[in-house]
Amino acid sequence: MTTQQLVTEIKRKKSFLCIGLDVDLQKIPKHLLKEEDPIFSFNKAIIDATHHLCVAYKPNTAFYEAYGIKGWKALEKTINYINEKHPEIFTIADAKRGDIGNTSTMYAKAFLEDLAFDSVTVAPYMGKDSVEPFLAFNNKHTILLALTSNQGAFDFQTQKINNKELYKKVLETSKGWKNSENLMYVVGATKAAYFSEIRKIIPDSFLLVPGVGAQGGNLQDVCKYGMTNNIGLLINSSRGIIYAGNDENFANNAAIKAEELQQQMELILNKKSQG
Repeated sequence: MTTQQLVTEIKRKKSFLCIGLDVDLQKIPKHLLKEEDPIFSFNKAIIDATHHLCVAYKPNTAFYEAYGIKGWKALEKTINYINEKHPEIFTIADAKRGDIGNTSTMYAKAFLEDLAFDSVTVAPYMGKDSVEPFLAFNNKHTILLALTSNQGAFDFQTQKINNKELYKKVLETSKGWKNSENLMYVVGATKAAYFSEIRKIIPDSFLLVPGVGAQGGNLQDVCKYGMTNNIGLLINSSRGIIYAGNDENFANNAAIKAEELQQQMELILNKKSQG
């Protein structure tokens, strides 16, 4: 999917919502555990109930890998279902990979070619030759971890090196990598105060923003400082949507929570178009 196709979908749905499909068998409704594939059954119900309200889905691969081959099969079934039923939706493999070049090439093939995700999250710590293999795929996107929403982000990401915060160095350096036009960036919603500085470095890039909802991020602040003329934001909510209910009406409850966010986004987009 191209960036322009994503922007078109955002405008059509009046939403820039990404729903994280982080399936924990300890949290899903108990009646689903009787299903042959409870993970996929859960995801399918969530997708069927929310696809008209969001523009992206983001399975965190750890929640599938933890269940071995059954989990991986459920991930494969989930991405195949989205691509078949809702090809207009942007898909993100939240894998946070990063390794030496030939290994990164294999990671990229696994998520962008075999599973046919539109994008994959990647750690920048090992530098350009660990990221460029992901960037080599046409109309696929690499989402680089820049400034994350967890408390530990302050351990390294905001520390200064030669009087410049490390996350800024990551942003500036990545702009010079081959096919950097395929880059997006992860910036946590709990770091809203940093968005103005980030936009000085990458004024037009799309940002994947986790942390709205259960982690306490503020949607209005993120949009105020992070939105671009082409929107430039994918706001992710995982637990706050998918675990909104734990009975047989769980999917409907998820849709209600997703619609609450979508409606807020629609108001923001309407104000932007008028102003």
